[in-house]
Amino acid sequence: MFYGRIEELKLIRDAYNNDNFESIAIYGRRRIGKSELIKESYKELDYKKVYYECKKASEEFNVKSLSDKLAEVFNIPKPDFTTLDEALRFVFDKSIEEKIILVLDEYPYMRGNSAFLDSIIQNVIDDYKNKSKIKFILCGSYIDVMEEILSSNSPLYGRFTLKLNIKQMDYLESAMFYKNAKNEDKVKYYSVFGGVPYYNQFIDDKLTVKENIINLIIGSKARLLSEAESFLNEEMTKLNNANECFSAIAEGKTKFNDILQKSNVSSSPTLSDVLKKLINMDVIEKIYPINDDGEKKSYYVITERLSLFYYRYIFKRGSYFNVMSGEDFYEEFVEEDFEKYYVPKEFENIAKQYLINQNKNKQISPPLYKVGKYYYDLPKEKKNGEFDVVTLNKDGYDFYEVKFTQKPIDDAIINEEIYQIENAKVKYNKLGFVSKNGFNISNSKDYILITLDDMYK
Repeated sequence: MFYGRIEELKLIRDAYNNDNFESIAIYGRRRIGKSELIKESYKELDYKKVYYECKKASEEFNVKSLSDKLAEVFNIPKPDFTTLDEALRFVFDKSIEEKIILVLDEYPYMRGNSAFLDSIIQNVIDDYKNKSKIKFILCGSYIDVMEEILSSNSPLYGRFTLKLNIKQMDYLESAMFYKNAKNEDKVKYYSVFGGVPYYNQFIDDKLTVKENIINLIIGSKARLLSEAESFLNEEMTKLNNANECFSAIAEGKTKFNDILQKSNVSSSPTLSDVLKKLINMDVIEKIYPINDDGEKKSYYVITERLSLFYYRYIFKRGSYFNVMSGEDFYEEFVEEDFEKYYVPKEFENIAKQYLINQNKNKQISPPLYKVGKYYYDLPKEKKNGEFDVVTLNKDGYDFYEVKFTQKPIDDAIINEEIYQIENAKVKYNKLGFVSKNGFNISNSKDYILITLDDMYK
């Protein structure tokens, strides 16, 4: 079953719905669902479809394998091509009269063993773009390589009519994978498995969250434990100290200097290089408060939530799996922190996503300019701090308190939030509250109130 990606599907299908040449670059981190997106996009189209997944091998090997696919699709004896140029020109020639979709998936694999493939493809595109009807898709998981291909220094610069950087699904799209779960449990699933379709497909919403985590992550034979380890190892083979950086951030050390001290990275320039590469790989993000874009106030978060879970709870305790049951490990090292700190923190991120979605759908007036954290500094009082969910519009800042607790938000919580904001000497326009278990307040009309059920409508 294919879920979500409505906007991406529309963009790709719009490119199919004409008789023009179209070249599409699709890229994003591994397991994000690029290949399934492509296959879903053309599933019902009456086109000849040549889908080839490149191998980490020579051009000659890939061309021979591609030739097998061409023989199958076009019902011909296997062509005796020796170069990618010959194979591409064969397909592009056919596309002058026929409707053809040609996909080279994981193109960086083949490119890594052939120095001039970008130029070969550039020449073919230039020769056929005014007479071919082909829909040509180049896809890859190595984000830095794909962005290099799309850069102004590349022979392929300007040759793509559509470029899609596929990101994780948001919390609402991800919930389609476990639609029978309670909304509270949907928050927990997203906190662990994020918006990665490959991970979410294994969730059994007839089981409890605890049972799914144990079955899929905790234990020597858990299905996604090896996936977490192999993902990180494969993506970070050339990044020394990456494990230490991830571990530091997962434990709450999000400022640059705190990561430097916790991770034992040799120097600031080395850490800067590692963090930059991790950002380019789309597994961490550098964030600035919405009221201060200075470097000193910036911080880092892990956006790859399975990795966040792994590094917070498992990375330093992997050997325990040999002597403990999955249930004992969960109850000993995960359960309390997960319920009290981990999920409530991720609920704040979901609240931000909700506000952004509402804003994009024109459900918030006046429209928001920014959503993020708000930093305050009171030098005379020697005090500083942050408010985690704050929005900015033309009228000023709105502050939101987000609670993932068993009790409803009541007047005491509202009064405490007002006190904290006024004590921080921060000016605000409106106050909002996001609650897992509703509200028990006297003046509800004075505030923006959002329930968990509102967020999953």
